[in-house]
Amino acid sequence: MEKGVRRMIFPRMIQSLLDTDLYKFNMGQCIYSQFPDFMMTWTFKCRNENVHFTGEMVQEIKEQVRAFCDLRFNDDEIKYLELNYPWLKAGYLNFLRMWRPRLDDIEITDDAPCGLAIEAKGSWLNTTMYEVPILAIVNEVYFRMEYDYDKLIKSFNDKLVEKVRRLDDNEIIIGQFSEFGTRRRLSYEAQLEAIKMFYYSKHFKKTSKSCIVGTSNVHIAKLMNNFGILDLAKGTIAHEFIMAMQGMKQYNVAYGNRFALDAWVKEYKTMNGIALTDTLGTDVFLRDFDITYATLFSGVRQDSGDPYEWGEKIIEKYESFGIDPKTKTLLFSDSLDFDRAAEIYKYFADRCHVAFGIGTYIANDTCVEPLNIVMKATMCNGGPVAKISDTPGKGMCKDDEYVDYLKRSVEWRLTHKD
Repeated sequence: MEKGVRRMIFPRMIQSLLDTDLYKFNMGQCIYSQFPDFMMTWTFKCRNENVHFTGEMVQEIKEQVRAFCDLRFNDDEIKYLELNYPWLKAGYLNFLRMWRPRLDDIEITDDAPCGLAIEAKGSWLNTTMYEVPILAIVNEVYFRMEYDYDKLIKSFNDKLVEKVRRLDDNEIIIGQFSEFGTRRRLSYEAQLEAIKMFYYSKHFKKTSKSCIVGTSNVHIAKLMNNFGILDLAKGTIAHEFIMAMQGMKQYNVAYGNRFALDAWVKEYKTMNGIALTDTLGTDVFLRDFDITYATLFSGVRQDSGDPYEWGEKIIEKYESFGIDPKTKTLLFSDSLDFDRAAEIYKYFADRCHVAFGIGTYIANDTCVEPLNIVMKATMCNGGPVAKISDTPGKGMCKDDEYVDYLKRSVEWRLTHKD
C-alpha cells in the first residue's frame, strides 16, 4: 500500500486496536504459542451484485486503513485484557504491548469487478488482526459515501426501536443473544447504540434479565463494563483457525478439525469452549468430535447449512456419548434475524441451551440492502487453503483444483474408517 499525504474525508473509524472481535485475541494467543512461523494471505470479496466502489471510496478506505495502522495498544487496554480474560497469558499480552499493524502487509487497489481489491500478506500472527477492522472500514465508507447517511441512520434507529418493542411486548421470544456485527456495522456509534437499546429495554426492567448478553466487540465490552453493563466480550474461534491447519503440508488436509481441536485444548484446557463445526462440513467435524472434545467443549456453533438438520446431528452426537444436551450450548450465528432466531429457539429450547450470535441485523439494518463482504484466508505457508461449508457458495479459494482435492479428501474420510 503506497505511502502518501493523509486526507481522510471522515474522522478515524477505528479508534482502538480493541475495536475487534474477541476471537481474534483467543486465536492470536494460540498462534503466538503454537504457530508463530505460519504465513497467511487474506483476500477481500464483495458478494453483492451491482455494488461498485468508486475511486473516491477506495482512496478513503486506504486512508482509514493507514490511520488504523498508526494505532497501538495502550497500558489501560492491556490491563483490561489481563484482568478480564484470564486465559490470555503474560507472554502474549507483552507481545501485544509491542505489536503494531504493518501498513506494508496490506495492498488496496481498484483492480476488481466491484472496484475494490484488498489483499493482506504476512505472518498469520499479524494478518489475523487486520480482517475485522478492514471490513468495518470498508462497510462504513461505502454507506457514508453511497447514500444519504442521515437517512440511513434514521431508518437504522426506527428499525432498532421496533426490534426492542417486539422483545419488550413478548411479541417474539428468542432467549438470549450476543451481538456479532462489528465487521459489517453501519458505524461504531450505531453498533454501540444498538447494544445500549437492547440492554436498557423494558424487557430487562420487567425480568431483571437482558435478552442481550454480550457483544463480540472487545472495545465496546470494555466501555460497557466500565458502567457495570453487560458481561465480557463473547467469542471463541473462527474458520481461519481450522483452515490454517491445511498449511501443515505433511498431514491429510481432511483432518484439519482434529488438529485445530488438539491445539485449542492444549492451549486452553476447558476454557474458551465453543467449537466451530462447518469449516470442512459438519459431517467430517463430527468424525473428530469424540467424547473427550464433546465433554471439554461447552458447546458448538452453527454458521451455515440447515440449522434444524445441524441441531439434530449435534444432539444425536451428544446423546451417543451419554451427555445430556441440556448441559451444552448450541450457538446459531448464520445470517440471523429475530424471526429466524425465534423459530430455532422454539424448536430446540427444551432440548439444549440455545444461544444466538446476531450480526448485520443488529449493527446494520437500514432501508437499503446491507453489504455481504468477507475477507478470507486464501493461502497458508505458500499453498492454498479453503473452506467447505454446509452452504454451497460460502467458500472462497484462488485454486479450483485445490478445492476439488480438499472435497475429495473429505469424502474419503467420510467413507473410510480412520
